[in-house]
Amino acid sequence: MALSKLVANSFDLTDNYAFTGTITGVTSTQKLFLIKNLDASSSGTLSFVDGSDSVDLDNTYKTYLFRFVNIHPANDNVDFEFQGNAAGGSGFNETITSSMFIAEHKENDNTDFTYRGSNEQAQGTSFQDIAYNVGNDNDQGLSGELYLFNPSNTTFVKHFMANIATHAHQENIINHYTAGYFNTTSAIDEIQFKFSGGDIDSGRIALYGIK
Repeated sequence: MALSKLVANSFDLTDNYAFTGTITGVTSTQKLFLIKNLDASSSGTLSFVDGSDSVDLDNTYKTYLFRFVNIHPANDNVDFEFQGNAAGGSGFNETITSSMFIAEHKENDNTDFTYRGSNEQAQGTSFQDIAYNVGNDNDQGLSGELYLFNPSNTTFVKHFMANIATHAHQENIINHYTAGYFNTTSAIDEIQFKFSGGDIDSGRIALYGIK
């Protein structure tokens, strides 16, 4: 079914997505450009490196979006994580300050809304959790997205924001909200994703640029 018009907004539902619309007299245009799909197959890590394998992670775009589609871990009860690497640096160990909270609903109808201090960092250099307790049953895994803002800027820190839906190993849905910043004024031109234990069994991470 094609969506041609919805409340005066138009959408181009192809690899590159477009939004145009008028809201209370203000006209805005936003376009989403597909840069690269990475498909996991028993992969230890998935990395997006500027200038490598047709990846742009530079000043081409002010905002970058990573979309996670049916990411399935090889191991049970593991955390999904990411880190960055500054231009000219070595190793994914940039300084991060972050926060996380979750909304949870279990199959037995119990619910929870929790601040997750154990999954955040305060000037830490570890990989940042953006989902935890991910299950590896055939019907489990995660999907969601991560925004990275202006990573090529050399004046300000680099903010990020993630929203991940996880079918966790305890048979529940967890909606993770994570935000933070890389505390560096150097450009971030590499991003890597992995699980805290074991491989990324399957799934796709798509990188988009937003103009």
